[in-house]
Amino acid sequence: MPRTIEFDRIAEAVTALCGQAACDLPADVRKALQKGLETENAETPKDFFAQYLENADIAQKERLPICQDTGFAVYFVELGTDVVLDKGDIYEAITAGTSAGYKKFYLRKSIVADPLFDRKNTTDNTPPVIHLTLVPGDKVKIVLAPKGGGSENMGAVKMLKPSDGRQGVIDFVVNAVRTAGGNPCPPTIVGIGIGGTMEKAAYMAKHALLREVGSVNPDPRYAELEKEILEKINATGVGPQGLGGKVTSLAVHIEHHPCHCASLPVAMNLNCHAARHAEVTL
Repeated sequence: MPRTIEFDRIAEAVTALCGQAACDLPADVRKALQKGLETENAETPKDFFAQYLENADIAQKERLPICQDTGFAVYFVELGTDVVLDKGDIYEAITAGTSAGYKKFYLRKSIVADPLFDRKNTTDNTPPVIHLTLVPGDKVKIVLAPKGGGSENMGAVKMLKPSDGRQGVIDFVVNAVRTAGGNPCPPTIVGIGIGGTMEKAAYMAKHALLREVGSVNPDPRYAELEKEILEKINATGVGPQGLGGKVTSLAVHIEHHPCHCASLPVAMNLNCHAARHAEVTL
């Protein structure tokens, strides 16, 4: 039987997510930052980790954004096939909620109307990016992952040759993180998409950032690859804010998908140390 969910209920839930994602650092990220503090032994990187944790505490207590760049509003939505809205559609509801949320919580509006010719601010941080997946059932799950410009600008996609293999993937990702330096506000979380097509790999890289920080890939081969890439990234010495240290990245998460026999697409997307996300199920 179809289940009706009110347009306004979805919009209001999204509005609340905007404030939650901006002000509340997820527990898994906080735990990873605490581990980073304990791992570093030099004064400068330890000070950075201590400041990250203090900043997160202040943001949560005072209901202030963790970072002044409150990001492009990126949503991952699972929409049950038995769900209908009483009016409008899911895209309109999420857009309305985003507009209201960025205004209500005084979050910085960063979106320009045209990427090249008319870079005028849209004034409400819309339109959002919405990745929609249809799933069985009568519920809607909405995950908001705000994406700041500094980390997003350091993402990369490369169409490797199949013969490049495992080592080619490692070299591409490690070199990309090293080249990024301090621009994405490390320590970062590294999302990697392997396979599919060019756009599928990029989607997977970003989606991989939603995994619990430090969780292990269910495929032992990819789990081992995540571990090796993380070790090599941290061996670069880029460190917090690019000023040196043992911890350049907190975690590496990989998603993979079947691909064409002539292709080996690989994408890398980064989250800064303030890896923000919030979710709701209606």
